Amino acid sequence: MQKSEPVRLAKYAIEEHISSGLVPVLPEWVTDHLRSSRAGCFVSLHNSDGSLRGCIGTISPLSESLGLEIIRNAISASSRDPRFPPVKETELHDLEITVDVLSEPEEATPKDLDPERYGVIVEKGWKKGVLLPDLEGIETAQEQLRIALLKAGIAEKDEYDLFRFTVKRYY
Repeated sequence: MQKSEPVRLAKYAIEEHISSGLVPVLPEWVTDHLRSSRAGCFVSLHNSDGSLRGCIGTISPLSESLGLEIIRNAISASSRDPRFPPVKETELHDLEITVDVLSEPEEATPKDLDPERYGVIVEKGWKKGVLLPDLEGIETAQEQLRIALLKAGIAEKDEYDLFRFTVKRYY
């Protein structure tokens, strides 16, 4: 199966970074859409057995284009996710990569959530937790919210700001 352009770009960035230690520039084959649009995105890496191997992303764009955002987050997911050691060259063949491009977050209440359709962001001061939509094992909005709060270090009884967003997931 042909991989999407965002996934091909993420894979290219990881391979180039592992082989050279450098951050690659946008290759010539990247389309105008990835060169001119801006959005937050997450790059997720999974082992061939489906287990998570790395996931790093941005809620809002930090780079001048979506293509550069993908490169940045792909390299971070493969080398700077604190939960995992850096990806080795021998692992590249078996990695499954997805790229989630985020919509602009909107304020929400718990009743506005649907874990299959919306990701969530919880914030209290400098604490922030993010959870992508449609994650295996998360079936209810309450479970999604509980995990996001846990990731942020925010107690369920605390007051916090809640946002939701959609993603376009690329395989």
